[in-house]
Amino acid sequence: MKTYQPKAKDIKRNWHLIDAEGKILGRMASEIAKILMGKHKPTYTNHIDMGDYMVVINADKLVLSGNKFKNKIYYKHSGYPGGFREVKFEKLFTTQPQKVVQKSVYGMLPDNRLRNKRLLRLKIFSGEDHPYKDKFGKENSS
Repeated sequence: MKTYQPKAKDIKRNWHLIDAEGKILGRMASEIAKILMGKHKPTYTNHIDMGDYMVVINADKLVLSGNKFKNKIYYKHSGYPGGFREVKFEKLFTTQPQKVVQKSVYGMLPDNRLRNKRLLRLKIFSGEDHPYKDKFGKENSS
């Protein structure tokens, strides 16, 4: 019996829609990361990018548990002296809710050379409208 190894030409990418309205950010991000990696497929192989496309709508209506909305802070450093920056979740969420979802999914994906390719298949929108309506049918929306 031989072990099945999927080839790049055998990968079929589907489109999935998720409505973020009323969903908790971390739980939603882990589900999105699972679909972007392709772990929901029976032919999943960790060294091949097998994931699907993901469209997230209503990113401005997601929720956080506890006091994270007021207390959560994102940190970054440019690498230069004095280059430490911090931005509160509340400010980032009111100005760019798509960035909040993207940062959360980015943290859920494994840190390897496939991460940026997987993130390119993630499409995030603040409202209901998006240009990918013709890409998926009713059976793929969740």
